[in-house]
Amino acid sequence: MAKFYITTAIPYVNAKPHIGHALEYFQADTIRRYREILGDNTLLLSGADENALKNVQAAEKEGVQIQQFLDRNSEVFRKTYERLGIKLDVFQRGSDQKNHWPGVKKLWNLCDKAGDIYKKSYAGLYCVGCESFKTKKELVNGLCPEHQKKPEKVTEENYFFRLFKYQDKLLQLIESNELKITPDNKRAEIVSFVKGGLEDFSVSRSKERAKGVGVPVPNDPDQIIYVWFDALAVYLTGIGFGSAEQNDIEKYNKWWPADLHVIGKDINRFHTVYWPTMLLSAGLPLPKEVLVHSFVNSSGQKMSKSLGNVIDPFEMIDKYGLESVRYYLLSQIPIDSDGDFSEKRFKEVYNADLANGLGNLVARVAKLTEKSNYKQIQSLSKESGHLISDEEYSDVLSLFKFNEALSFVWEKITELDRFINDERPWELIKSSKLNPFGKLRTRVQSSKLNGILGHAVDQIQEIAVLLEPFLPETAKKIENQFKGPKITSQKPLFPRI
Repeated sequence: MAKFYITTAIPYVNAKPHIGHALEYFQADTIRRYREILGDNTLLLSGADENALKNVQAAEKEGVQIQQFLDRNSEVFRKTYERLGIKLDVFQRGSDQKNHWPGVKKLWNLCDKAGDIYKKSYAGLYCVGCESFKTKKELVNGLCPEHQKKPEKVTEENYFFRLFKYQDKLLQLIESNELKITPDNKRAEIVSFVKGGLEDFSVSRSKERAKGVGVPVPNDPDQIIYVWFDALAVYLTGIGFGSAEQNDIEKYNKWWPADLHVIGKDINRFHTVYWPTMLLSAGLPLPKEVLVHSFVNSSGQKMSKSLGNVIDPFEMIDKYGLESVRYYLLSQIPIDSDGDFSEKRFKEVYNADLANGLGNLVARVAKLTEKSNYKQIQSLSKESGHLISDEEYSDVLSLFKFNEALSFVWEKITELDRFINDERPWELIKSSKLNPFGKLRTRVQSSKLNGILGHAVDQIQEIAVLLEPFLPETAKKIENQFKGPKITSQKPLFPRI
């Protein structure tokens, strides 16, 4: 059995989870479920980026102790997975001094031993929102384009990482797809960035400016390890890196390297430039692939508290159901460009695809089988190869084109609806009940009707299997309803709204 280790980004916990987090978590869970159907042994990891200055500032603004703030907000993110119906194997916190800090220090020491960490005085423009220094050419009208704030000028002595040293090697890894970046447009952005020239970057902060929060630099307690050097190491420490325990060593050896990092486009550079070069320096294997998704906008605009257009995923879930929100995000937000979420559009998609499409088809076939007293002889086996035999579905899903994979499933729904309309099984049901002729005619009608319904039921079962990675609870309901031998009508899967 092959292993598949997948991670989501490690979010700052200075604010509550938003619709973008839900999109990313649904994407990761869909991939994980698909890999399990293919027979892989999987592990899904996330965590909390707790050693960021923005967390400190948020705690100070609330007037609460930083650790109390981190404990509370990290728990919110951990429980987010539960609320979204996602099984998370590891949730690694950045403030965990027992399981995380030793691995961060080990990573630092390995890079230092390679001669890639040095100390120098530095003056630069620092964006707290990005937790990174910005060059003037990265600013727009003097503002960070992501956070629309003027970076603060910082002058201090920090440790730096020799990023430039790995420029050629990194470019070769990306262009050869040994370090695969998906989709292509996000890969092209990084290739262009690397070709433009890499500069060494700061990997520590003064203890004073970091407010004492974070992992101390080995042998220099006046410096704190840079939050991104620290947070990226969660992918290692969450599976045992840095631990002396034999079980942890075995766990790390089993799972690393990561098969897939799932992240947002705003942190592409950290994961596809800084992270792989740090691993190269440390002599550690690189992740195999990085999936970079785009953003969810609100009614055509970027979500912003000041605009009042921020979508709370949990409000939508409470109102319309978990799997309908999951379906919208996976089917309507392309992987390679920003998508849009509005309640008006959500209702349109819900009614068209879920209520009138999938829900109506399932109810229709169930009602026909119930009226005809049809009995299912054999249920579809998940081991029968139905899922992976559909090459178009498998191909687009392997490229993480979730919307195209779902379009493929909905084509099957449309085709089955058309088949039923063409074959008109309700007329055979009616005529068989009123048939005044002999047994031969009845047997012929019955055979034809059973053939039609048998095909319909088989297709419904196959649709359920194809939906499992995307809508696991809905797929389970359909599979249970049609596993036979007797199939009965049930309440609608998705009532119209």
